[in-house]
Amino acid sequence: MEYIILLLSLAGIVFGADFLVTGSVSIAKKYKVSDFVIGAAIIGVGTSMPEMTVSFLGAWNGNTDVAIGNIVGSNIFNVFGILGLTAIFFPVTFNRENLKFDIPFCLGVTALLSLMFFNFFQGTTPKIDRIDGLVLLAAFIAFLWISFYRDRQGKSQVAPQENNDQPIPPMWISLVKVIAGLALLIFSCDIFVDKAVLIAKSFGVNDAFISLTLIACGTSLPELAASIAAAIKKNTSMALGNVVGSNIFNIALTLGLCSQVAPLSAVGIGLTDFMVLLASVVVLYAFSKDCRINRKEGAFLFLCFVAYNWYLISNQIV
Repeated sequence: MEYIILLLSLAGIVFGADFLVTGSVSIAKKYKVSDFVIGAAIIGVGTSMPEMTVSFLGAWNGNTDVAIGNIVGSNIFNVFGILGLTAIFFPVTFNRENLKFDIPFCLGVTALLSLMFFNFFQGTTPKIDRIDGLVLLAAFIAFLWISFYRDRQGKSQVAPQENNDQPIPPMWISLVKVIAGLALLIFSCDIFVDKAVLIAKSFGVNDAFISLTLIACGTSLPELAASIAAAIKKNTSMALGNVVGSNIFNIALTLGLCSQVAPLSAVGIGLTDFMVLLASVVVLYAFSKDCRINRKEGAFLFLCFVAYNWYLISNQIV
């Protein structure tokens, strides 16, 4: 029965992602907001709600291994898994402004998290305290403000795009699609994670492994579904925005808020996991030099995801 519910929840994630992307694209066209900003600010934040919920509950219940591991694993999955898989089927393109600001900002926040966790600034035991969290929250607010400011500035300097023949639906319909899609995503994802963890625990695996793999990938299924749905609709820039925005949201807002509940430490999350997390964004930046991630680069990203999970599984077995 658990496997049937698992498949039904997966179907709910796919349909929810389609509603969310379709509604978001309509809003973007109506208000002339760029696909990347919609992907980063609306879809990226919206699809990251499962990560926030799981990590917040983990911090609240004192299980900070889950709070940290969920975010580290989700961000690795976002870049290596989701963006890699998307680029294999639909090469991802974006503009030079994304290369100049958005991806470097994501890299900077990821590096800052790693330095904070291993207390490079204080030289104490590995953890993220409340002061660290406030710095992360400030970084998130700065990202949103700068993103919308740059988007407005960009629109004022370029000629308006030609309108296509497809009519834009009324705003209330678009909003209903966004809200319904997001609700269906979060609800289906919650069921998926619960059932996946239940099945995993029956095989006797530990919390750190579950948080880095099953919970991380499970809570990132909305990003996967939304990115693929956006790519199918020829909005690969929105797919990239979804991944970058989600990674920044996960680190800056989710961990920023969770650290206000309790200082975040993790026994089962080590230097290797953070190095892979940082390497994922470094590789993304390296591949984005020509403003395009092609199929070969997508395949390399996805192979990195497979290799990392093989490493986790090997350590779990040993």
